[in-house]
Amino acid sequence: MIKTDSIPFYLKLSQISIGIVAFVFAMYIGQEIILPLIFALLIAILLNPFVEFLRRKGLHQVVAILIVILIAFILLAILFYFIITQASLFTEALPQLKVKFKELSETAIIWVSDTFNISTTKIQEWVAKQKGEGLSNSSAIISKTLFTVSGLIFMIFLIPVYVFMFLFYKKLLLQFISRLFAKEKHGMVKEIMSETKSLIQSYLYGLSIEAGLVAILNSVALLIIGVDYAILIGVIGALLNVIPYIGGVVAIGLPMIIAIATQSPAAAAWVFVAYTVVQFIDNQIIVPYIVASKVKINGLISIVVILIGGSLWGVAGMFLSIPLTAIIKVFFDRIEPLKPWGILLGDEVAEPAKDKVSRNKKLLDDVMAKTKSNSVLKKKRPTEKPPK
Repeated sequence: MIKTDSIPFYLKLSQISIGIVAFVFAMYIGQEIILPLIFALLIAILLNPFVEFLRRKGLHQVVAILIVILIAFILLAILFYFIITQASLFTEALPQLKVKFKELSETAIIWVSDTFNISTTKIQEWVAKQKGEGLSNSSAIISKTLFTVSGLIFMIFLIPVYVFMFLFYKKLLLQFISRLFAKEKHGMVKEIMSETKSLIQSYLYGLSIEAGLVAILNSVALLIIGVDYAILIGVIGALLNVIPYIGGVVAIGLPMIIAIATQSPAAAAWVFVAYTVVQFIDNQIIVPYIVASKVKINGLISIVVILIGGSLWGVAGMFLSIPLTAIIKVFFDRIEPLKPWGILLGDEVAEPAKDKVSRNKKLLDDVMAKTKSNSVLKKKRPTEKPPK
């Protein structure tokens, strides 16, 4: 039998690389099955406290689960109805927006021609060529969009079933996980499961509150500036902001385009200023105090996993990348050989052992000096004579 320590580093690296490639390939191939399961598991963890609350009130488990899922579905339906009604108003104004975009494009062509000394004919030919290539690929885009919409509809009806099953068989799943490990490891497994549950719950609760506050701030800012469809654009910006880093950049671009098309470049500049202020409030106040502070992933890893999630699972992967990475970090922090990877994912720099020892020694010396000074003062204090 070959010992693990005797395996050269390059062989270990090759094995790990092959395993990662195989795992990522399996995740990509099975995304239609895996994505609904992951979303359902996260939603089930989010809804579990409400189910337990109803069960403590005396309701049967099945009835409690059905009531909680029904309420969650009604809230989501209200949100989608609001977005659809606002979007219908936006589609009514599309012809006017097309005319204004055409005027803006003609103005931009003239400006480019005058600035860079390029004939307008060549620019128009290039634009027409790009339009032709876009139309030639339109059939593939439409078919992909229809496939995505059909998959989304399928997930909407499948996820509630998965959520019900996860909540109903919760004890069975926890018992299965505990039986996978030896008895002496049960304490560590219980600690990991508890921390993972609290992490997901606090992250998703905080994310919902953050989205609501950002939607209000965006909408109020756009209403003050006078941008059309302010509420719809503010809500869309808040939903895009759920995707860290990348979503905020996209959320700024949409209202600026609408402001240029419907008003003036000055209005677009004010939109940029307003959204920058909202992003500052979000990053400095809302995220640290409302969104879960337990999700401590450094910025570099966050951007990398968001891009990987986007290329692997699209928008759903970009949303899931941060919580899944945070869950992986919980496992890394509890397993001794994987602790260096947990440090790599986190945003806290560990204190060197030498500095830690010197700091603890200094604290001990300060405590001893303080204790000694107190004892000296106590000896010098004059003894009080008993009253006669």
